[in-house]
Amino acid sequence: MTRRKWRDLTSRQQAAVLTLASVQLSLAATAWADLAVRPSAAVNGRKAVWGAVIAVNFVGPVAYFRWGRRSVPDTE
Repeated sequence: MTRRKWRDLTSRQQAAVLTLASVQLSLAATAWADLAVRPSAAVNGRKAVWGAVIAVNFVGPVAYFRWGRRSVPDTE
């Protein structure tokens, strides 16, 4: 099986790859930003581990948002 090059993809395939890549980067950036400002007490587990998990394609950020965050009670 030969590897396909970018120029071998149709414009529709290129658009799909770029769309999925932008969604992945947006999810990861949002998850890392949330992790950076969230107190350690509001994270299930160690922040360093979640930081590494977020780097795993779509699964990592989704897992962080689903299982990595604890709810923080309002202090108002």
